[in-house]
Amino acid sequence: PRNFKQTIDFIINFRGLDLKKQDNKIDLYVQIPHERGKKVQICGLVGPELAESAKKNFATVVLSDDFSKYDHKKIKSLAKGHQFFVAQANIMPLVATTFGKSLGPRGKMPNPKAGCVVPPTANLAPLARKLEKTVRIKVDKEPIFQAAVGKEDSPEEEVIENILALYNAIIHALPGEKNNIKDAYMKLTMGKAVKLEQQIEETAATKKKEKK
Repeated sequence: PRNFKQTIDFIINFRGLDLKKQDNKIDLYVQIPHERGKKVQICGLVGPELAESAKKNFATVVLSDDFSKYDHKKIKSLAKGHQFFVAQANIMPLVATTFGKSLGPRGKMPNPKAGCVVPPTANLAPLARKLEKTVRIKVDKEPIFQAAVGKEDSPEEEVIENILALYNAIIHALPGEKNNIKDAYMKLTMGKAVKLEQQIEETAATKKKEKK
């Protein structure tokens, strides 16, 4: 027993994946069925039009009038503490100028593929809920992927469905599909890694039959 709720991580190791080739790199956003039990921190970079809504739905809000107060050190701190950055579309040039050099290399710039560049009339509540269940799968430097899929007290079925969603998305993004998977594991924060690949295949097959 621990004095905190451990996170369940899903880990995949890859093989035969030459990451020096652009075509072999993976960068996609996947919406999993259930929350991971870990609060996703979102930072809004917005103008006055979205200020009120952003404050209600995001952990942190930086208004365009205050961009000049943010130097590299402050932006680096923001990047460290937030998983997603949402920007108001009509101020994107200013966002890029102020935050690009710091957020860009960290892969944290507001990304349209994740729905993180929004019009000044956007409803931010649905976006915040969506991002709570959004995982970025990025494999471009090391042949490994790891992400939280739940807490130790999360319902087992929800953890399984989160794992399957990520696994299936990765399989379809790989040039050699399953041939590029070396092995897969599930691990508690303080626990030992448990090999999963065979169980994943069997569970996926079972669920496919159930749907039929």
